[in-house]
Amino acid sequence: MATSAALPNGHATASSIAAEERRRLHHHGDVVIVGAGILGCALAVTLGRQRRSVILLEASMKEPDRIVGELLQPGGVQALEQLGLQDCLEGIDAIPAEGYYVSYLGEPVVIPYPKPSPSSPAPEGRCFHHGRFVMKLREAVLACPNVTVVETKATDLVTDPHTKQVLGVECMTKETQDCYFGHLTVVADGYASKFRKQYHNRTPKVRSRFWGLELIDTKLPVRHYGHVLLSEHPPILLYQIGTHETRILVDIPENLPSASVKNGGVKNHLRNVTLPSLPESVQPAFLAALEKGQLRSMPNSYLPAAQNQTPGLVILGDALNMRHPLTGGGMTVAFSDVVILRDLLSPEKVPSFEDTDRVLRQLSSFHWQRKKGSSVINILAQALYSLFAADELYNGAASVTSKWEGLQALLVF
Repeated sequence: MATSAALPNGHATASSIAAEERRRLHHHGDVVIVGAGILGCALAVTLGRQRRSVILLEASMKEPDRIVGELLQPGGVQALEQLGLQDCLEGIDAIPAEGYYVSYLGEPVVIPYPKPSPSSPAPEGRCFHHGRFVMKLREAVLACPNVTVVETKATDLVTDPHTKQVLGVECMTKETQDCYFGHLTVVADGYASKFRKQYHNRTPKVRSRFWGLELIDTKLPVRHYGHVLLSEHPPILLYQIGTHETRILVDIPENLPSASVKNGGVKNHLRNVTLPSLPESVQPAFLAALEKGQLRSMPNSYLPAAQNQTPGLVILGDALNMRHPLTGGGMTVAFSDVVILRDLLSPEKVPSFEDTDRVLRQLSSFHWQRKKGSSVINILAQALYSLFAADELYNGAASVTSKWEGLQALLVF
């Protein structure tokens, strides 16, 4: 199924109509994007607004249902505003995020997001249901005249056997084999990317999983704050994602004895270890959700970015780079990457994506420019998880408050 937004009255030009026909009838555009998730949608709209002809491929346009990608840090909100997509945060019952409430063995520290200057407004993140946010981004895609969305399953990349340049994507559409071609192909098919192994020189490392539940009408210790609960056990995250819903994510490392089959598995760990460590106001809703049994998990992966060296291809999003989701930095990295690419691949700098050598030079610059932001988030996420998941968190060396001094400046990404 292919869909393309109608051109607004008075804005249809001969070239835009011809480009739409090439996408729809001949399956050819300036760029083909695999994956209509967070990054794929943002990039499709951004390139479409630069009058690139965009084909966006997605296996299912139904609302996704995930237990991560639900907290957008202030830096991500700012990047979304730079892309002109801030309206996607409206109408989804998003909850403001004003900072972090961190508790270690019951001793809390409240860390508001710091202001850039005394006269500046306080930065604010957003928490929401992941699927609702993705659907708003997809609405923006469908409203973009230069983007055609095709509901199809990408199965392979089309490459030139001599130059190894990527030319497009092979697909299966309702059991019919198909192909879509572009001068540039973007792989943004997420953490379980089927194309990463062939073109990325690193593989994800998984040390633990987040096990998630949705709590109904629970009362958090501090309203509009993300909660990080630390003890002698691995970290627990809590944040409100809707008027009535709060997400809890419990980190369970591989081979954790209390979650072993011998000791009753993950559910017994949550009942016997997690439940007693929660604030009293949260325990009833947690127990109710646990008894309801809608428990799901996601791998906590670490994947350093690799520099793109394949002509005609760029890998982005979680297919390119992942960090432990403890600090909620993934979407911020994704939107920030789109902002950088918007400028590096602008028509002024790259008039045509057919100029493969120029595109490769710009993508090389992208690899280094993105490190200014992504490296900070990646290092922070991995370092904090290593600290928080340690058997002896502080070795009694200092108070919790002193340990959190200096973190405030880092948590505004």
